[in-house]
Amino acid sequence: MANNANLFGFFINFATSKHFHNMNSITRHISALSISCLTMGAVCSCSSGNEWTINGTVDNAGGNTIVLEASSNGFWYPLDSTEIASSGKFAISQPAAGYPDIYRLRLGEKYVYFPIDSIETVSIKSTADSFDKNYELSGSNEAEMLMYVDKKVADVASAKGIQAIATDSLLKRELSGMLLGDPAGIVSYYIINKRLGGVSVFNTQNKADLRIVGAVANAFNQQRPNDPRTPYLKRLYLGNRASSATQFGSSDTIVANEIPIFEIDLYDNVGNKHLLTDAAKRNKVVVLNFTVYSHESSPAFNVELNKVYERFHNSGMEIYQVSLDADEYEWKQSAKNLPWITVYNSSTDGNSNLINYNVKNLPTTYIISNGEIVERVDDLSKLQSAVAKYM
Repeated sequence: MANNANLFGFFINFATSKHFHNMNSITRHISALSISCLTMGAVCSCSSGNEWTINGTVDNAGGNTIVLEASSNGFWYPLDSTEIASSGKFAISQPAAGYPDIYRLRLGEKYVYFPIDSIETVSIKSTADSFDKNYELSGSNEAEMLMYVDKKVADVASAKGIQAIATDSLLKRELSGMLLGDPAGIVSYYIINKRLGGVSVFNTQNKADLRIVGAVANAFNQQRPNDPRTPYLKRLYLGNRASSATQFGSSDTIVANEIPIFEIDLYDNVGNKHLLTDAAKRNKVVVLNFTVYSHESSPAFNVELNKVYERFHNSGMEIYQVSLDADEYEWKQSAKNLPWITVYNSSTDGNSNLINYNVKNLPTTYIISNGEIVERVDDLSKLQSAVAKYM
């Protein structure tokens, strides 16, 4: 639960496909964003063989034992341990489990939680006296997102008291927005099960919170049927759902309009600021797209996007495209030729937009209607039909 804000690091890996769902690997840093492993399952640094690793440095902890723990039905048990070197360094490797999971490190009575997706290496940097408060996780997008979640929850608890984490509307909105983009992700699972001092962030006795839990349960049911957490999530949701509810299925999926859009206020290529909320107020539909113009697949992607624009723009559709290019000049040269709203998320603008919209792959595309997110479209070939539903 870091006390200091931590910038997300992303290193973009895109894999080309006929639908431009992911672009090929871009081996460049997006300036100070220090991009690392944006895609699910990307391997940033891994041990040999089918193993994952947790390593790092804990200052002033030399000679102490650090324990790696795993959980089973909420019961945490030791999985491995090692003595921290005099330099503060340590490393523990484990066989890959075959599915994403949450683990934690224990130093004395202090805990740091982290996710493992596959065979990546996750690193921690902390100190012995503030092991569970002032720490940094790196190595995967999921690890950094989980760290961000813990920081936000800890900040609210510190400012307003532990009970406030269950009622703070801004916290709930931000965490709900994070899981909306990937409800079947391990961080979403962590969010709906997050507790602090015995208080749950999402309370299954609260109707609105239960719908969030239902979104995750339904996503796991559809996308991860063999995940060992899926039966638990279904029981958690169904056991707290009103007896008159229908059978578990698509009707239980949280509707996107439960979660308002997060503001984006960035500048276009001639220096004009554009607010996403303004675009949403002026138009029936806004297609929100995060991309990188400098990649070789970008022109082809924008050609397909332009087909959607030409078909629907005069009927009240706008495209709000956020570029994450490393080179601002190159972005401007491309942006000036595009007819829709094009804005630039520079390194100095930080990573809040990526966090809020759970940008894990590029391009990432959402549909906004009536000022609210209604759909995420991962297959560009389906964008036209998706937009047509809301026109």
